Amino acid sequence: MVPIMHLLIPIVVAAVLVFIVSSIVHMVLPIHRGEFKQLPAEADIMDAIRKAGVQPGEYMFPHHGGNMAAMKDPAWIEKFTRGPVATMIVRTPGPPGMGKNLVQWFLYSVLVGIFAAYVAGRALGPGATYLAVFRFAGVTAFCCYGMAMIQGSIWGGRPWGTTLKHMFDSLIYGLVTAGTFGWLWPK
Repeated sequence: MVPIMHLLIPIVVAAVLVFIVSSIVHMVLPIHRGEFKQLPAEADIMDAIRKAGVQPGEYMFPHHGGNMAAMKDPAWIEKFTRGPVATMIVRTPGPPGMGKNLVQWFLYSVLVGIFAAYVAGRALGPGATYLAVFRFAGVTAFCCYGMAMIQGSIWGGRPWGTTLKHMFDSLIYGLVTAGTFGWLWPK
């Protein structure tokens, strides 16, 4: 067993490397271009949302009012059948600022590293082989980064192609984390 405090260097180094690799994946590689589509009559739809006073938050329409029995109401079924059916996230207005998001992404990567350290540290002792550390840290990191993406396609209607692209990213991040832990594992 390796205490998590002895794995602080691999946790931080893995987070830094994942941060760098994720920046390359999203800024250089074309894999994520085109995931979001522009709405037809975008200006009209934006004006309608603004006029309705929609506040930042997550929305679904048609909405059943939190009452699952309402989903059996013929009027609601007609709205759902007629469409459109959507989930929508409304953000706070203003120019996009990446600083806060990048800090949160880095902290999330540290958190993933902590989970990878916990699992690998409980399963393995000092001096464990590179491959053993790689497997435990890698599987844990991949699960943390990627497996929850599947729910977005199952329940949220996110296109499966988008989910698979994000899971591919997660595999890369998991491999980077695994390699870092294998390299910096205590002897």
